[in-house]
This record gives sequence, structure tokens and C-alpha cells, in this order.
Amino acid sequence: MDFQSSLFDRAVTTAVSDGPGVRSLDVAERIRLTRGAWVDVLRNFVMGADDVLERLVADVPWRAERRPMYDRIVDVPRLVHTYVLGEDLPHPLLTTARDALSAHYLPELGEPFVSAGCCFYRDGRDSVAWHGDTIGRGKHLDTMVAIVSFGDPRRLALRPRGGGESTSFEMGHGDLLVMGGSCQRTWEHAVPKVAHAGPRISVQFRPLNVF
Repeated sequence: MDFQSSLFDRAVTTAVSDGPGVRSLDVAERIRLTRGAWVDVLRNFVMGADDVLERLVADVPWRAERRPMYDRIVDVPRLVHTYVLGEDLPHPLLTTARDALSAHYLPELGEPFVSAGCCFYRDGRDSVAWHGDTIGRGKHLDTMVAIVSFGDPRRLALRPRGGGESTSFEMGHGDLLVMGGSCQRTWEHAVPKVAHAGPRISVQFRPLNVF
């Protein structure tokens, strides 16, 4: 995959000069949604995101999936891989990010983040349809999903289940968005297709048995 990583990291290098690491989650902005849902947003959460992106592109064992749709089998419009409990993550900054998220949200979540689902959006044609992470415990219980984005900015859209006013967030290189409270049960999220976009990888940290 051909990309210019220095273009993606420009916001980090101009805003923060302390070297690779993660920003304090104490400065994340919490945005209250309806029905007990909320999102936390922290720009430039991962500092040194260029190196993480390069490692993700090169080292993750990406796979293409297919799924039934009506009367045919279609390609899933993105590449995927999941690191489960006990597996090493492909970059130490991802381990640092997961540990920081687990420590910060433990009082609310009551458990650590243990898995890391990775999605590779190769260009603007790759996307994910409206959904909530409601396979497993997320179908019945409040939980959290923490998403860190690497690469070209893409819009993450959210809408209430059953109708209501939607909202969206542009996730840039190294940015963090955490969906919490009832968000997985009462809201849906999507990454829509766009006319033009470069490669982008999202890493979704989840607690045990949340998919």
C-alpha cells in the first residue's frame, strides 16, 4: 500500500513534541448523547502515529472476508484482523494505549480492554454499514468500545436506533473516540463511503466478549 506517512502525522508533530507515547485521557472531551449513551473524543491521543501506521500496514495478517447478502455472496468492503486476549499487539504504542485506556476507564467499565479489532479501509470505497457492537454482552449491558484511527481522516457517523438526530466525528491520524454507556444498544455507528480517501486503519479496543 503506497502512502506518505509524514502527511498523516503533521497534526501530531505540530501540536505535541514530547516524542512517542499517548496523551493523558484526563483531557478527553465527553459528549452526552441520548438514552444514556456518550462518546469521549481525544485528538492526537497516540503520538508517533506514523510508525504505528507503517507497522499495521506491513505486519498485521490482513484478510478479506465475504458475507451473504440476499441471494449472493459479496466481499466485505475492508480488510480485517482481530488480536484476542493474550496475543501480542503489532506495535508497543498500541499496548501502551490499551493499558492507558484500561486504567483510565476501570472505575466506569469495571474491567480492562483485552481485544483489538483492526479494520483496513484501503480507499474511499471501503466502509462499514450501520451497526452496534451487540454480539455478546454488549447486547444487554452497557459497555465501551475505544477506537483509535491511523491514516487518512474518515468520518464516523452515529445515529439513534429507531430514528432521531444523527451526529458525526472526523477521526484523524492518532485520534481516539470512545463509545460508552448504552451507545452500542441504543445508537448505531458507521463509516460511510466517500469519493476520495487514502488508506486508514482503525483499531477497536474492547472488553472480553464484546463484539
